Amino acid sequence: MKPHAEKTWTSGLIPMIEPEVVTEIISGIADLALIISQSGQVMGVMGSPNFMPSADLGGWAGQPLIDELNVESIPKFESRLAEFVGSDNAVLPVELNHSSTDSYPEFPMRYSFHRIGSDGAILMLGHDLRPIAEMQQQLVAAQIALEKDYESQREYDTRFRVLMTSSSEVTLFVSVSTGKVTDCNKAAITFFGESRGGLIGADFVSQFDAKSGSNLIATLVAAASEQTPSSVNAQLAKSSRMLVVHPTLFRSGGEQVLLCRISNTDGASIQANALQDNLRSLYNDGVDAMVFVTQAGNILSANEAFLNLSDVTHAQAVKGRSIADFLGRGSVDLNVMLENAGRTGSMRLYATRLISEHGTERPIEISTSGLDTGGDAVFALVLRDASRAEAIRTSTPQTSDADMRSVIELIGSQTLKDIVAKTTDVVEKMCIETAVELTSNNRVAAAEMLGLSRQSLYVKLRKYGLL
Repeated sequence: MKPHAEKTWTSGLIPMIEPEVVTEIISGIADLALIISQSGQVMGVMGSPNFMPSADLGGWAGQPLIDELNVESIPKFESRLAEFVGSDNAVLPVELNHSSTDSYPEFPMRYSFHRIGSDGAILMLGHDLRPIAEMQQQLVAAQIALEKDYESQREYDTRFRVLMTSSSEVTLFVSVSTGKVTDCNKAAITFFGESRGGLIGADFVSQFDAKSGSNLIATLVAAASEQTPSSVNAQLAKSSRMLVVHPTLFRSGGEQVLLCRISNTDGASIQANALQDNLRSLYNDGVDAMVFVTQAGNILSANEAFLNLSDVTHAQAVKGRSIADFLGRGSVDLNVMLENAGRTGSMRLYATRLISEHGTERPIEISTSGLDTGGDAVFALVLRDASRAEAIRTSTPQTSDADMRSVIELIGSQTLKDIVAKTTDVVEKMCIETAVELTSNNRVAAAEMLGLSRQSLYVKLRKYGLL
Protein backbone atom coordinates (compact mmCIF):
# COMPACT_ATOMS: atom_id res chain seq x y z
CA MET A 1 0.00 0.00 0.00
CA LYS A 2 1.21 3.49 -0.75
CA PRO A 3 1.76 6.10 1.94
CA HIS A 4 -1.30 7.47 3.71
CA ALA A 5 -1.29 10.69 1.68
CA GLU A 6 -1.72 8.81 -1.62
CA LYS A 7 -5.27 8.38 -2.94
CA THR A 8 -4.71 5.20 -5.06
CA TRP A 9 -4.04 1.57 -4.19
CA THR A 10 -1.04 -0.41 -5.32
CA SER A 11 -1.96 -2.42 -8.42
CA GLY A 12 -3.04 -5.95 -7.69
CA LEU A 13 -3.90 -5.54 -4.02
CA ILE A 14 -7.62 -4.93 -4.56
CA PRO A 15 -9.43 -7.51 -6.73
CA MET A 16 -12.53 -6.71 -8.75
CA ILE A 17 -15.43 -6.16 -6.31
CA GLU A 18 -18.71 -7.78 -7.15
CA PRO A 19 -21.77 -5.44 -7.36
CA GLU A 20 -23.46 -7.20 -4.43
CA VAL A 21 -20.38 -6.63 -2.28
CA VAL A 22 -20.23 -2.95 -3.27
CA THR A 23 -23.87 -2.60 -2.29
CA GLU A 24 -23.18 -4.24 1.07
CA ILE A 25 -20.17 -1.99 1.68
CA ILE A 26 -22.09 1.18 0.83
CA SER A 27 -25.03 0.18 3.02
CA GLY A 28 -22.57 -0.47 5.83
CA ILE A 29 -20.88 2.92 5.69
CA ALA A 30 -23.90 5.09 4.89
CA ASP A 31 -27.49 5.25 6.12
CA LEU A 32 -28.72 6.41 2.72
CA ALA A 33 -26.93 6.37 -0.66
CA LEU A 34 -28.14 8.25 -3.73
CA ILE A 35 -26.84 8.16 -7.27
CA ILE A 36 -27.70 11.37 -9.07
CA SER A 37 -26.92 12.95 -12.38
CA GLN A 38 -25.06 16.23 -12.70
CA SER A 39 -28.43 17.93 -13.11
CA GLY A 40 -29.60 16.59 -9.73
CA GLN A 41 -31.96 13.86 -10.92
CA VAL A 42 -32.09 10.72 -8.77
CA MET A 43 -30.89 7.67 -10.66
CA GLY A 44 -30.80 5.17 -7.77
CA VAL A 45 -31.56 4.90 -4.05
CA MET A 46 -30.18 2.49 -1.49
CA GLY A 47 -30.76 2.57 2.23
CA SER A 48 -29.22 0.81 5.22
CA PRO A 49 -31.40 -1.93 6.73
CA ASN A 50 -31.54 0.07 9.97
CA PHE A 51 -32.62 3.24 8.20
CA MET A 52 -36.36 3.51 8.94
CA PRO A 53 -37.67 5.31 5.84
CA SER A 54 -35.60 3.19 3.37
CA ALA A 55 -38.54 0.99 2.35
CA ASP A 56 -40.55 4.06 1.35
CA LEU A 57 -37.92 5.81 -0.78
CA GLY A 58 -38.27 3.77 -3.99
CA GLY A 59 -40.40 6.47 -5.54
CA TRP A 60 -37.45 8.90 -5.59
CA ALA A 61 -35.85 7.21 -8.61
CA GLY A 62 -36.33 9.23 -11.78
CA GLN A 63 -37.34 12.37 -9.85
CA PRO A 64 -35.33 15.55 -9.24
CA LEU A 65 -33.85 15.40 -5.73
CA ILE A 66 -35.07 18.93 -4.96
CA ASP A 67 -38.64 17.58 -5.02
CA GLU A 68 -37.76 15.61 -1.88
CA LEU A 69 -36.13 18.51 0.00
CA ASN A 70 -37.75 21.23 2.08
CA VAL A 71 -37.63 24.84 0.99
CA GLU A 72 -34.61 25.82 3.12
CA SER A 73 -32.45 22.93 1.83
CA ILE A 74 -32.99 23.41 -1.93
CA PRO A 75 -30.61 26.39 -2.39
CA LYS A 76 -27.94 24.67 -0.25
CA PHE A 77 -28.13 21.52 -2.36
CA GLU A 78 -28.03 23.37 -5.70
CA SER A 79 -25.08 25.49 -4.60
CA ARG A 80 -23.03 22.55 -3.33
CA LEU A 81 -23.85 20.41 -6.42
CA ALA A 82 -22.78 23.19 -8.78
CA GLU A 83 -19.55 23.60 -6.82
CA PHE A 84 -18.83 19.86 -7.03
CA VAL A 85 -19.60 19.58 -10.75
CA GLY A 86 -17.56 22.65 -11.64
CA SER A 87 -14.45 21.62 -9.72
CA ASP A 88 -12.21 18.60 -9.58
CA ASN A 89 -11.58 19.15 -5.88
CA ALA A 90 -13.61 17.62 -3.10
CA VAL A 91 -16.31 19.75 -1.51
CA LEU A 92 -17.51 19.90 2.05
CA PRO A 93 -20.50 17.76 3.07
CA VAL A 94 -23.89 19.44 3.13
CA GLU A 95 -26.73 19.03 5.63
CA LEU A 96 -30.15 18.72 4.01
CA ASN A 97 -33.66 18.23 5.39
CA HIS A 98 -35.94 15.93 3.43
CA SER A 99 -39.54 17.03 3.37
CA SER A 100 -42.16 14.90 5.07
CA THR A 101 -44.78 12.78 3.33
CA ASP A 102 -47.73 10.68 4.39
CA SER A 103 -45.33 7.75 4.87
CA TYR A 104 -42.59 9.38 6.98
CA PRO A 105 -41.88 12.66 8.76
CA GLU A 106 -39.19 15.18 7.82
CA PHE A 107 -35.69 13.90 8.52
CA PRO A 108 -32.19 15.52 8.31
CA MET A 109 -29.18 14.01 6.47
CA ARG A 110 -25.52 14.93 5.99
CA TYR A 111 -24.35 14.11 2.42
CA SER A 112 -20.87 13.80 0.97
CA PHE A 113 -20.27 13.87 -2.82
CA HIS A 114 -18.21 11.29 -4.76
CA ARG A 115 -17.54 10.67 -8.48
CA ILE A 116 -18.09 7.04 -9.47
CA GLY A 117 -17.57 6.87 -13.22
CA SER A 118 -16.84 8.58 -16.48
CA ASP A 119 -20.53 9.06 -17.25
CA GLY A 120 -20.77 11.92 -14.75
CA ALA A 121 -22.84 10.05 -12.19
CA ILE A 122 -22.42 11.23 -8.61
CA LEU A 123 -22.67 9.14 -5.46
CA MET A 124 -24.11 10.92 -2.41
CA LEU A 125 -23.41 9.10 0.86
CA GLY A 126 -25.77 10.24 3.57
CA HIS A 127 -25.60 9.90 7.33
CA ASP A 128 -28.77 10.15 9.41
CA LEU A 129 -28.76 13.21 11.66
CA ARG A 130 -31.92 12.31 13.52
CA PRO A 131 -30.05 11.04 16.62
CA ILE A 132 -28.08 14.29 16.76
CA ALA A 133 -31.25 16.32 16.17
CA GLU A 134 -33.03 14.42 18.93
CA MET A 135 -30.10 15.05 21.27
CA GLN A 136 -30.15 18.74 20.36
CA GLN A 137 -33.87 18.85 21.04
CA GLN A 138 -33.29 17.22 24.41
CA LEU A 139 -30.58 19.78 25.19
CA VAL A 140 -32.89 22.61 24.16
CA ALA A 141 -35.66 21.16 26.29
CA ALA A 142 -33.27 20.86 29.23
CA GLN A 143 -32.12 24.46 28.69
CA ILE A 144 -35.72 25.67 28.59
CA ALA A 145 -36.44 23.75 31.79
CA LEU A 146 -33.39 25.32 33.44
CA GLU A 147 -34.50 28.78 32.31
CA LYS A 148 -37.92 28.14 33.79
CA ASP A 149 -36.28 27.06 37.05
CA TYR A 150 -34.08 30.15 37.02
CA GLU A 151 -37.08 32.35 36.30
CA SER A 152 -39.01 30.72 39.11
CA GLN A 153 -36.02 31.21 41.43
CA ARG A 154 -35.74 34.87 40.39
CA GLU A 155 -39.45 35.30 41.03
CA TYR A 156 -39.14 33.86 44.54
CA ASP A 157 -36.02 35.97 45.15
CA THR A 158 -37.90 39.10 44.03
CA ARG A 159 -40.80 38.27 46.34
CA PHE A 160 -38.34 37.74 49.20
CA ARG A 161 -36.62 41.07 48.54
CA VAL A 162 -39.91 42.94 48.31
CA LEU A 163 -41.10 41.32 51.54
CA MET A 164 -37.85 42.21 53.33
CA THR A 165 -37.88 45.79 52.05
CA SER A 166 -41.53 46.46 52.89
CA SER A 167 -41.31 44.88 56.35
CA SER A 168 -40.90 47.44 59.14
CA GLU A 169 -39.81 44.78 61.66
CA VAL A 170 -36.08 44.51 62.30
CA THR A 171 -35.10 41.20 60.65
CA LEU A 172 -31.72 39.53 60.17
CA PHE A 173 -30.44 36.16 58.90
CA VAL A 174 -27.54 34.77 60.93
CA SER A 175 -25.33 31.77 60.09
CA VAL A 176 -25.17 29.37 63.03
CA SER A 177 -21.72 28.06 62.09
CA THR A 178 -20.01 31.46 61.73
CA GLY A 179 -22.29 33.70 63.80
CA LYS A 180 -22.19 36.32 61.05
CA VAL A 181 -25.11 38.25 59.56
CA THR A 182 -25.80 36.93 56.05
CA ASP A 183 -28.71 39.21 55.15
CA CYS A 184 -30.92 41.87 56.68
CA ASN A 185 -33.72 44.26 55.78
CA LYS A 186 -33.73 48.05 55.64
CA ALA A 187 -35.27 48.33 59.10
CA ALA A 188 -32.29 46.48 60.60
CA ILE A 189 -29.82 48.76 58.79
CA THR A 190 -31.56 51.83 60.17
CA PHE A 191 -31.93 50.42 63.69
CA PHE A 192 -28.31 49.34 64.14
CA GLY A 193 -26.96 52.49 62.48
CA GLU A 194 -24.75 50.63 60.03
CA SER A 195 -24.49 50.56 56.28
CA ARG A 196 -25.72 47.43 54.52
CA GLY A 197 -22.14 46.43 53.69
CA GLY A 198 -21.05 47.07 57.27
CA LEU A 199 -23.84 44.99 58.81
CA ILE A 200 -23.78 42.01 56.45
CA GLY A 201 -20.74 39.92 57.31
CA ALA A 202 -20.44 41.38 60.82
CA ASP A 203 -20.65 39.27 63.98
CA PHE A 204 -24.23 39.29 65.21
CA VAL A 205 -23.21 39.08 68.85
CA SER A 206 -21.03 42.21 68.50
CA GLN A 207 -24.22 44.29 68.43
CA PHE A 208 -24.99 43.22 72.01
CA ASP A 209 -23.16 43.62 75.30
CA ALA A 210 -20.75 41.01 76.63
CA LYS A 211 -23.25 39.40 79.01
CA SER A 212 -25.88 38.94 76.32
CA GLY A 213 -23.52 38.14 73.49
CA SER A 214 -21.12 35.55 74.93
CA ASN A 215 -23.37 32.53 74.19
CA LEU A 216 -26.13 34.33 72.32
CA ILE A 217 -26.03 32.15 69.17
CA ALA A 218 -26.23 28.93 71.17
CA THR A 219 -29.05 30.38 73.28
CA LEU A 220 -30.99 31.37 70.16
CA VAL A 221 -30.51 27.93 68.58
CA ALA A 222 -31.72 26.26 71.78
CA ALA A 223 -34.74 28.55 71.96
CA ALA A 224 -35.64 27.95 68.31
CA SER A 225 -35.20 24.17 68.66
CA GLU A 226 -37.77 23.83 71.41
CA GLN A 227 -41.13 22.33 70.60
CA THR A 228 -42.69 25.69 71.35
CA PRO A 229 -40.16 28.29 70.13
CA SER A 230 -39.38 30.96 72.73
CA SER A 231 -37.76 34.38 72.60
CA VAL A 232 -34.45 35.56 74.06
CA ASN A 233 -33.79 38.83 75.86
CA ALA A 234 -30.60 40.69 74.91
CA GLN A 235 -29.08 44.06 75.70
CA LEU A 236 -27.66 46.35 73.01
CA ALA A 237 -23.99 47.23 73.36
CA LYS A 238 -24.31 50.88 72.31
CA SER A 239 -27.31 52.10 74.29
CA SER A 240 -27.81 49.34 76.92
CA ARG A 241 -31.36 48.99 75.62
CA MET A 242 -33.11 45.70 76.34
CA LEU A 243 -34.61 43.93 73.33
CA VAL A 244 -36.31 40.64 72.57
CA VAL A 245 -34.96 38.38 69.79
CA HIS A 246 -37.43 35.90 68.24
CA PRO A 247 -35.38 33.15 66.54
CA THR A 248 -36.48 30.74 63.82
CA LEU A 249 -34.07 27.93 62.88
CA PHE A 250 -33.97 26.42 59.38
CA ARG A 251 -31.48 24.76 57.05
CA SER A 252 -30.39 26.29 53.76
CA GLY A 253 -27.54 25.30 51.46
CA GLY A 254 -26.39 22.58 53.84
CA GLU A 255 -26.00 24.83 56.90
CA GLN A 256 -28.24 26.02 59.71
CA VAL A 257 -29.47 29.60 59.59
CA LEU A 258 -31.29 31.69 62.21
CA LEU A 259 -34.03 34.11 61.22
CA CYS A 260 -33.92 36.72 63.99
CA ARG A 261 -36.81 39.16 64.45
CA ILE A 262 -36.14 41.86 67.03
CA SER A 263 -38.80 43.68 69.04
CA ASN A 264 -39.13 45.75 72.19
CA THR A 265 -39.53 44.08 75.56
CA ASP A 266 -43.25 44.90 75.51
CA GLY A 267 -43.65 42.85 72.33
CA ALA A 268 -44.09 45.85 70.01
CA SER A 269 -42.03 45.68 66.84
CA ILE A 270 -39.28 48.22 66.29
CA GLN A 271 -40.29 50.19 63.28
CA ALA A 272 -38.01 52.45 61.27
CA ASN A 273 -39.95 55.62 60.48
CA ALA A 274 -39.46 58.30 57.88
CA LEU A 275 -38.02 60.75 60.42
CA GLN A 276 -35.15 58.38 61.23
CA ASP A 277 -34.41 57.92 57.55
CA ASN A 278 -34.47 61.66 56.94
CA LEU A 279 -32.20 62.40 59.90
CA ARG A 280 -29.76 59.74 58.75
CA SER A 281 -29.73 61.20 55.25
CA LEU A 282 -29.17 64.68 56.70
CA TYR A 283 -26.20 63.41 58.71
CA ASN A 284 -24.67 61.48 55.82
CA ASP A 285 -25.40 63.86 52.95
CA GLY A 286 -25.99 67.26 54.58
CA VAL A 287 -23.82 70.27 53.73
CA ASP A 288 -23.23 71.23 57.38
CA ALA A 289 -20.52 69.47 59.37
CA MET A 290 -21.90 67.40 62.26
CA VAL A 291 -19.95 65.86 65.12
CA PHE A 292 -21.10 63.88 68.16
CA VAL A 293 -18.82 64.15 71.20
CA THR A 294 -18.75 62.87 74.77
CA GLN A 295 -18.79 65.00 77.93
CA ALA A 296 -14.98 65.07 77.71
CA GLY A 297 -15.10 66.30 74.11
CA ASN A 298 -13.94 63.04 72.50
CA ILE A 299 -15.40 62.48 69.04
CA LEU A 300 -17.86 59.59 68.77
CA SER A 301 -18.67 60.09 65.09
CA ALA A 302 -18.33 62.74 62.39
CA ASN A 303 -20.04 63.05 59.03
CA GLU A 304 -18.47 63.51 55.61
CA ALA A 305 -19.01 67.28 55.65
CA PHE A 306 -16.82 67.59 58.78
CA LEU A 307 -14.11 65.46 57.15
CA ASN A 308 -14.14 67.79 54.15
CA LEU A 309 -14.07 70.88 56.36
CA SER A 310 -11.13 69.60 58.42
CA ASP A 311 -9.26 67.91 55.52
CA VAL A 312 -9.35 64.49 57.25
CA THR A 313 -9.09 61.42 55.04
CA HIS A 314 -11.57 59.08 56.75
CA ALA A 315 -13.82 58.94 59.80
CA GLN A 316 -11.64 56.47 61.72
CA ALA A 317 -8.87 59.08 61.82
CA VAL A 318 -10.97 61.40 64.04
CA LYS A 319 -12.89 58.85 66.10
CA GLY A 320 -11.75 59.05 69.73
CA ARG A 321 -9.82 62.30 69.26
CA SER A 322 -10.78 65.47 71.13
CA ILE A 323 -12.73 68.05 69.16
CA ALA A 324 -10.48 70.63 70.87
CA ASP A 325 -7.70 69.55 68.48
CA PHE A 326 -9.66 71.23 65.68
CA LEU A 327 -10.67 74.45 67.51
CA GLY A 328 -8.68 77.67 67.37
CA ARG A 329 -8.67 78.19 71.14
CA GLY A 330 -8.57 74.49 71.93
CA SER A 331 -9.93 73.43 75.31
CA VAL A 332 -11.10 76.98 76.03
CA ASP A 333 -13.62 76.81 73.16
CA LEU A 334 -14.59 73.26 74.14
CA ASN A 335 -15.25 74.10 77.80
CA VAL A 336 -17.32 77.19 76.94
CA MET A 337 -19.55 75.28 74.47
CA LEU A 338 -20.09 72.14 76.52
CA GLU A 339 -20.59 74.02 79.78
CA ASN A 340 -23.28 76.26 78.31
CA ALA A 341 -24.92 73.41 76.39
CA GLY A 342 -24.87 71.23 79.49
CA ARG A 343 -26.45 73.96 81.61
CA THR A 344 -29.10 75.30 79.20
CA GLY A 345 -29.42 72.42 76.74
CA SER A 346 -27.94 74.27 73.76
CA MET A 347 -25.63 77.04 72.63
CA ARG A 348 -26.14 78.75 69.29
CA LEU A 349 -23.66 80.30 66.88
CA TYR A 350 -20.47 80.21 68.90
CA ALA A 351 -17.82 81.89 66.73
CA THR A 352 -14.29 80.50 66.62
CA ARG A 353 -11.78 79.19 64.09
CA LEU A 354 -11.31 75.64 62.78
CA ILE A 355 -7.79 74.24 62.46
CA SER A 356 -7.65 71.64 59.69
CA GLU A 357 -5.50 68.52 59.65
CA HIS A 358 -2.93 70.45 57.58
CA GLY A 359 -2.84 73.46 59.93
CA THR A 360 -4.92 75.87 57.87
CA GLU A 361 -7.53 77.97 59.69
CA ARG A 362 -10.95 79.23 58.73
CA PRO A 363 -13.70 81.00 60.69
CA ILE A 364 -16.64 78.84 61.74
CA GLU A 365 -19.83 79.10 63.76
CA ILE A 366 -20.80 76.19 66.03
CA SER A 367 -24.22 75.31 67.44
CA THR A 368 -24.07 72.82 70.32
CA SER A 369 -26.96 70.70 71.63
CA GLY A 370 -27.01 68.33 74.58
CA LEU A 371 -28.70 64.98 73.83
CA ASP A 372 -30.63 62.83 76.26
CA THR A 373 -29.39 59.31 75.52
CA GLY A 374 -30.35 57.74 78.82
CA GLY A 375 -26.68 57.17 79.67
CA ASP A 376 -23.53 59.24 79.47
CA ALA A 377 -23.94 62.78 78.16
CA VAL A 378 -23.55 63.22 74.41
CA PHE A 379 -23.33 66.54 72.60
CA ALA A 380 -24.12 67.23 68.94
CA LEU A 381 -22.08 69.97 67.27
CA VAL A 382 -23.13 71.55 63.98
CA LEU A 383 -20.28 73.47 62.38
CA ARG A 384 -20.78 75.96 59.57
CA ASP A 385 -18.10 77.69 57.52
CA ALA A 386 -18.33 81.43 58.34
CA SER A 387 -15.71 82.68 55.87
CA ARG A 388 -18.26 84.43 53.66
CA ALA A 389 -20.15 85.97 56.57
CA GLU A 390 -16.89 87.24 58.08
CA ALA A 391 -15.87 88.74 54.76
CA ILE A 392 -19.19 90.57 54.53
CA ARG A 393 -18.86 91.83 58.09
CA THR A 394 -15.31 92.96 57.40
CA SER A 395 -16.28 94.81 54.24
CA THR A 396 -19.35 96.40 55.84
CA PRO A 397 -18.72 100.12 56.54
CA GLN A 398 -18.27 100.70 60.24
CA THR A 399 -18.98 103.78 62.27
CA SER A 400 -16.34 106.29 61.25
CA ASP A 401 -13.99 107.97 63.68
CA ALA A 402 -15.42 111.30 62.54
CA ASP A 403 -18.90 110.25 63.63
CA MET A 404 -17.60 109.12 67.01
CA ARG A 405 -15.62 112.36 67.51
CA SER A 406 -18.66 114.43 66.61
CA VAL A 407 -20.65 112.63 69.29
CA ILE A 408 -17.89 113.03 71.88
CA GLU A 409 -17.57 116.76 71.14
CA LEU A 410 -21.22 117.21 72.10
CA ILE A 411 -20.47 116.32 75.70
CA GLY A 412 -20.59 119.50 77.78
CA SER A 413 -22.20 121.57 75.08
CA GLN A 414 -25.56 119.78 74.85
CA THR A 415 -27.87 117.87 77.11
CA LEU A 416 -27.77 114.11 77.45
CA LYS A 417 -31.04 113.85 75.59
CA ASP A 418 -29.58 115.62 72.56
CA ILE A 419 -26.40 113.54 72.71
CA VAL A 420 -28.46 110.31 72.79
CA ALA A 421 -30.44 111.53 69.80
CA LYS A 422 -27.24 112.22 67.89
CA THR A 423 -25.88 108.78 68.87
CA THR A 424 -29.10 107.15 67.70
CA ASP A 425 -28.60 108.73 64.29
CA VAL A 426 -25.11 107.29 64.06
CA VAL A 427 -26.31 103.77 64.97
CA GLU A 428 -29.29 104.05 62.62
CA LYS A 429 -27.04 105.09 59.75
CA MET A 430 -24.72 102.17 60.46
CA CYS A 431 -27.63 99.66 60.50
CA ILE A 432 -29.02 100.98 57.23
CA GLU A 433 -25.62 100.81 55.57
CA THR A 434 -25.16 97.24 56.77
CA ALA A 435 -28.62 96.14 55.56
CA VAL A 436 -28.05 97.69 52.13
CA GLU A 437 -24.66 95.99 51.89
CA LEU A 438 -25.99 92.55 52.96
CA THR A 439 -28.79 92.70 50.40
CA SER A 440 -26.48 93.84 47.58
CA ASN A 441 -28.29 97.22 47.40
CA ASN A 442 -31.72 95.57 47.11
CA ARG A 443 -33.83 98.31 48.66
CA VAL A 444 -36.96 96.13 49.03
CA ALA A 445 -35.05 93.35 50.81
CA ALA A 446 -33.22 95.88 53.00
CA ALA A 447 -36.52 97.48 54.04
CA GLU A 448 -37.94 94.06 54.98
CA MET A 449 -34.77 93.24 56.92
CA LEU A 450 -35.04 96.46 58.94
CA GLY A 451 -38.81 96.25 59.39
CA LEU A 452 -39.37 99.47 57.48
CA SER A 453 -41.60 100.40 54.60
CA ARG A 454 -39.86 101.19 51.34
CA GLN A 455 -40.91 104.82 51.60
CA SER A 456 -39.43 105.12 55.10
CA LEU A 457 -36.19 103.55 53.93
CA TYR A 458 -35.88 106.03 51.06
CA VAL A 459 -36.45 108.90 53.47
CA LYS A 460 -33.68 107.69 55.76
CA LEU A 461 -31.33 107.00 52.84
CA ARG A 462 -31.87 110.56 51.68
CA LYS A 463 -31.45 111.86 55.24
CA TYR A 464 -28.03 110.25 55.64
CA GLY A 465 -26.88 110.88 52.10
CA LEU A 466 -26.78 107.21 51.19
CA LEU A 467 -28.65 107.48 47.92
